[in-house]
Amino acid sequence: MADLVAFYTDNFVEYARLTDSVHGRLEFVRTQELLRRHLPPAPAKVLDVGGATGIHSGWLVEDGHDVTLVDVVPAHVEAAAKIAGLNARVGDARELEETDGSVDAVVMLGPLYHLLERKDRLAAITEGLRVLRPGGLLAAAAVSRYAPILDLSRRGLLSDETAAQAGRIVATGRGVLPDDFVELAYLHSPDGLAEEMVTAGCAEVEVYGLEGPAWPAADNSGDPESEASALRAARLVERDPAIRAASAHLLAVGRAR
Repeated sequence: MADLVAFYTDNFVEYARLTDSVHGRLEFVRTQELLRRHLPPAPAKVLDVGGATGIHSGWLVEDGHDVTLVDVVPAHVEAAAKIAGLNARVGDARELEETDGSVDAVVMLGPLYHLLERKDRLAAITEGLRVLRPGGLLAAAAVSRYAPILDLSRRGLLSDETAAQAGRIVATGRGVLPDDFVELAYLHSPDGLAEEMVTAGCAEVEVYGLEGPAWPAADNSGDPESEASALRAARLVERDPAIRAASAHLLAVGRAR
């Protein structure tokens, strides 16, 4: 965990991740769309676990929800605490302070891909379910294990060496690439993400692709028309099991029993 905190404190500008690239903006817009589709009406009590600097908590507050943000990186919490109407604290997804059945929705958009061991990911999902009221929403994001292949390919960096490394990620969810982030992450398949949600006790699980299959082309183009077209494509195939893994990120939604 110390390596993760150091990475986000010293090496990575988290607040800009969802605004400074086409694929980031696609991820942000699609996450908003899907959460708004599944969240209960405002005002709901929402726990944003691993919420970083509050980019999603901010609009959730603006939508009228009662939002608390929890993140393991103190610098993230310090930034998030500046958002009016947001409660923010340092905490661990595997051990939440909230009492049983005390919130309406848990949004977990970061923890699962930074918990490298299956037991820790299951612990985080189980904790999210514990603090939810019956029928409450759990939404959990994951990085697709095909994302490195698509990203390296779009940048012209898929050499024999990196292809072999990316292939190991497809097979195992773990690997090493010329990217510190990948070394600190576990990457999911859609079926693997759904299985972990169900094993932890989540009901009514659905897995969506966020950015859709056209994000690499839109990233390389950089023009507004390509971005808008990629967004339409993402919406059209969001649940298609044959193509949703082409998204860079996945979003699983389910309900507490």
